[in-house]
Amino acid sequence: MLVGVPREIKEDEYRVAMLPVGVEELTRTGHHVLVQQGAGLGSGIPDEEYAASGATIVPTAEEVFAQADLIAKVKEPQEQEWPLLRKGQILFTYFHFAADRILTQEVLKTGITAMAYETLRGPHGSLPCLTPMSEVAGRMSIQEGAKYLERPQGGRGILLAGVPGVQPANVVIFGGGVVGKNAALIAAGFQANVTIMDVNVDRLRQLADVLPPHVRTLFSDRHNIRQQIREADLVIGAVLIPGARAPHLVTRADLKLMKPGAVIVDVCIDQGGCFETSRPTSHSHPTYLIDGIVHYCVTNMPGAVSRTSTYALCNVTFPYLAQVASQGLEAACRQHSGLRDAINMHHGQVTNQAVAETFGMPYLPWK
Repeated sequence: MLVGVPREIKEDEYRVAMLPVGVEELTRTGHHVLVQQGAGLGSGIPDEEYAASGATIVPTAEEVFAQADLIAKVKEPQEQEWPLLRKGQILFTYFHFAADRILTQEVLKTGITAMAYETLRGPHGSLPCLTPMSEVAGRMSIQEGAKYLERPQGGRGILLAGVPGVQPANVVIFGGGVVGKNAALIAAGFQANVTIMDVNVDRLRQLADVLPPHVRTLFSDRHNIRQQIREADLVIGAVLIPGARAPHLVTRADLKLMKPGAVIVDVCIDQGGCFETSRPTSHSHPTYLIDGIVHYCVTNMPGAVSRTSTYALCNVTFPYLAQVASQGLEAACRQHSGLRDAINMHHGQVTNQAVAETFGMPYLPWK
């Protein structure tokens, strides 16, 4: 199979979808790999390393998309890439369709097979391609939140850790999944006062067993949410419903309960965000103020630590990509049923139920 790796063009996105070792593995087994010139530079990987591993370096994305049967990307195709997609092509990347109707409609028109990292299921129902970036984003959420709590950044002027004789910051985390757990670990390491909330009591019990003793667990309901945001200096949104839009847990009216200069980091902005006032931002312009509350809603947080993120991502995505390249889509899905869950669109049909329900579109299960 002919596999293509274009350079990412989303604003402030520096990751790349394949490592040189992946190129070497594919070419060793008889596949051909096209890599766009400069695709790996943002992650510190020069073209020469790809070429030495067997890739053909081409100057433009147009050449990659025109020739490749299987495209490996990191982020959803941008508007200027939509015309390059063609029916029958497989695109393997993060899509997060439920957060963007226009993206969903435009990609559907192309007739490609859209395989989404975020809905691919592992052997035990896990989300293996989402996990490493959730780990990165969860840890970064505290790093970024601590920065924007500083007064010059619009925050309350709070040091996350406090100092002897002065209280540390209060950190509230919505969601006890991978993002939430990693955020809690880092916040606890700073000696902040940490509360992690979830609707799954069994998950809260698990977290209570593995997180430091000073991290509190709390059942997530409207009463508890409102109570916690009153005291919060930093609130992390880490809610995930695979493939679907995130629920709004905090309304615009709720912001008036919060302290002026408090910070929201909405990690689930890729799925629409769990704050009513969230809207996508970029690393170049990461924050905005509403009712005195700092909102940080960067849609590709791991892109800022691109070298770490690229290696973490490719470690988990490459085996699935190689399986599709070597066996073809249908055979690979028969052998690994979790790959079927990654197929969000196929030949102009929505094949992911959550995406179809989000936009009221017809749903047709793949095969």
